Amino acid sequence: MLQTVLSDEILEFIENRDWQRLARSRYKWPDPEIVAPDIVDEMEELDKQDKVLFFRSLPRDLAVEVFSYLEGDAADDLLVSLTDSETRALLREMSVDDRTALLEELPGELTQKLLGMLTPADLAEARQFLGYPEESVGRLMTPDYVKVQVGWTVGRALEHIRQVGHESESLSVIYVVDEKGVLVDGLSLQRFILSPSDTPIRAIMDDSYLCLEATSDREEAVRVMQRYHRLMLPVVDTRGVLIGVVTVDDIMDVSEEETTEDFHLQAAVTPLRTSYRDASVFDLFRSRIGWLGMLVVVNLVSSGVIAAYEATLETVVVLAFFIPLIIDTGGNAGSQSATLMIRAISTGEIKVEQWFRVFAKELLIGLLIGVVLGVLGFGLGTWRGGTDVGLVVFLTLTSILVITNLIGMSLPFVLNLVKADPAVASGPLITSVADAVGLLIYFGFATWILL
Repeated sequence: MLQTVLSDEILEFIENRDWQRLARSRYKWPDPEIVAPDIVDEMEELDKQDKVLFFRSLPRDLAVEVFSYLEGDAADDLLVSLTDSETRALLREMSVDDRTALLEELPGELTQKLLGMLTPADLAEARQFLGYPEESVGRLMTPDYVKVQVGWTVGRALEHIRQVGHESESLSVIYVVDEKGVLVDGLSLQRFILSPSDTPIRAIMDDSYLCLEATSDREEAVRVMQRYHRLMLPVVDTRGVLIGVVTVDDIMDVSEEETTEDFHLQAAVTPLRTSYRDASVFDLFRSRIGWLGMLVVVNLVSSGVIAAYEATLETVVVLAFFIPLIIDTGGNAGSQSATLMIRAISTGEIKVEQWFRVFAKELLIGLLIGVVLGVLGFGLGTWRGGTDVGLVVFLTLTSILVITNLIGMSLPFVLNLVKADPAVASGPLITSVADAVGLLIYFGFATWILL
């Protein structure tokens, strides 16, 4: 990708590892926001020493943007290699939200060291932002926005925008506050430009705006921004005072992180704090062994059920043929239902108070699927062991598909009700529970009908 945005001369310097000539080059680099992700990819192919030299050869604004894309150990290693003056300059140039994200991810000792390098004003700002809950909107917001007073005219507001607008993350929306700093409206820049300069701001207000509280969960920011198609949202404190904004680029990062976390949980993996590429073997081992160990314990229940009905299996050996069919079908149905509910809850399509309506719908769906697959099971059971065995398989499949479908549907609701992530209702967990339930139902019908 770098080939499409950089000159042949710069590419030659990078290929030859000629960092000194790269640093002295007068080449005008492309927009940092465009080229930074590709430079990060290029740095990943370099050894540790060349990474540092390459980073030092970049223009200051590009280096800051590149650093904001680094994660985990990559950011740690680079910081350790930089001098204190280089680190201090880097922190000073970083946006507040990127700096907050960096400080909250670094080890405690390194975070304290970096805090000590900040100016008093930056240090106060960093402590304020780090004081918000870890998963809150307050950790994402930036103070770089433009606000105007409700008592101003349009002309005065435009003059103010010209003076401070270069420091803002975006000028698409101008926020209106009262004399106490309370947010009262959010207006497009177009509305200011198209209005006569002597028009009072109150005259162009529509008193219609969206905002987030700083203590709200960051997933709420994702939902609101996606639902209302906003590129930026204001953030207020409990009194309604405007204290920052969150932008779509931050929300996209959060959305990706939350989606990745849900994928990990649904696969019974403890979410990684860094990317798979940067995770160590021990990190990956630790993220997986806990869940697998717990599932082994859950699966012991299934083994206990089989052991309890050993006499039934010895009497009707053909029953063993259908065990994989029974438990796999029930587990698959439960996983399907859980996945649908997890996604619907996470996107806000379904609310906790709608549980009964969803329960009724899934009950009917489970019954329909159970009857259809039960009829197929009856035919297979009759072919392998006679009509009685076919009846056992039919009743078992019908019952287990209804029950596991309802278990898969209900567990995400329960977890959401107790403020846990619904994605914890992972496929492996649902499958393990369904195995035990399915075997109990199967052997219960077999004992009743065949013995």
